[in-house]
Amino acid sequence: MGTWISMDEACSRLGVRPQTLYAYVSRGKLEVMSDPADTRRSLYRAEDVAGLARRKQAGRKHETLATNTLFGAEPSIPTALSTFVRERLYYRGQDAVTLAGSATLEEVAHLLWDAEQPVDFSSTASVTEPGRVTAFNTLATLAATGHSTHGRMTRVLHLEAQELVGQLANAFGAQAGQQPLHLRFAQGWQQSPQVADLLRTAMVLLVDHELTSSAFATRIAASTGASLPACLLAGLTTLSGPLHGDASGRVKALFNEVERLGEDQVIAHYLSTGLPLAGFGHHLYPDGDPRAVALLALFDPPDVITRFIEKATRLTGLQPNIDVALAALVIHYRLPDDAAFALFATARSIGLLAHSLEQLGVGQVIRPRGRYIGIMP
Repeated sequence: MGTWISMDEACSRLGVRPQTLYAYVSRGKLEVMSDPADTRRSLYRAEDVAGLARRKQAGRKHETLATNTLFGAEPSIPTALSTFVRERLYYRGQDAVTLAGSATLEEVAHLLWDAEQPVDFSSTASVTEPGRVTAFNTLATLAATGHSTHGRMTRVLHLEAQELVGQLANAFGAQAGQQPLHLRFAQGWQQSPQVADLLRTAMVLLVDHELTSSAFATRIAASTGASLPACLLAGLTTLSGPLHGDASGRVKALFNEVERLGEDQVIAHYLSTGLPLAGFGHHLYPDGDPRAVALLALFDPPDVITRFIEKATRLTGLQPNIDVALAALVIHYRLPDDAAFALFATARSIGLLAHSLEQLGVGQVIRPRGRYIGIMP
């Protein structure tokens, strides 16, 4: 079987129409390239087609399930914000790891929001008791008094979105001021410019991750015409779960055990009891989370943490994900206890607002149907 095949052959092997083939490509399930002999035509990677065909033959029919169910497969919503191709994350077609090498959060927000003007997250508001409670209270107050997104120009919504991100950062401990967001966080936490650049890298890597549960919750709120702070609050409350954006808190607790008891004792306990190690493995990155690789390459975690990561990887076969890298960053630089969630929530607020803005163009309320399994009347 050749490496690349034509559209007609790909459609024939999969038993689908060209429109479905395009959907596979947009979801990152099928790689495509221009035909060198005729640039008007496209060629499709045969290995990807074969893999999709095997799954269809096994009865999974993934794409059909994805458009009709919420369990067993993800809901399928068209988006131009981010996707995965060959286990790499892309923001509007640009490699997220590459962007994290130099881009600021403001520049990534400008990209994702497709904004006309430069994005500015500066804020003059001061916070006396920064933290998660203040952040959620601030958003809740804004959500209760906010204006619907309907009937408002996109540029006006962009201005409101950047104000929301700036206020959220302040609530989490960033110092008020006019500087880029990563510098304001470093100043608020009394860190050096070197650490500020690490915070920038980490947050750029966390801005978006396609249709996560928090992005879906945000889109549901946006589809009803809710205010931007209400949409963001819906997303961040979902993000706060330990199986989502607060997973780094579980990793940090694990690292605290390692520092107290040593890596060998902790690993032995978890493996002997069959307990999963928080922060290892990711279903979207079976060969390793490129975001974690990029961030961990920029600093040296404490020796005991480094040894733990190496041994855990060797004994489980699972690679550390971004939650491990984020928790290691917080521990190494002695950032505030909830700094990992603060960085994650602030960065992801940019992506969640992008999902809100994108959903407004759909003009239809997201309303799944229930499948009743209770007592019949």
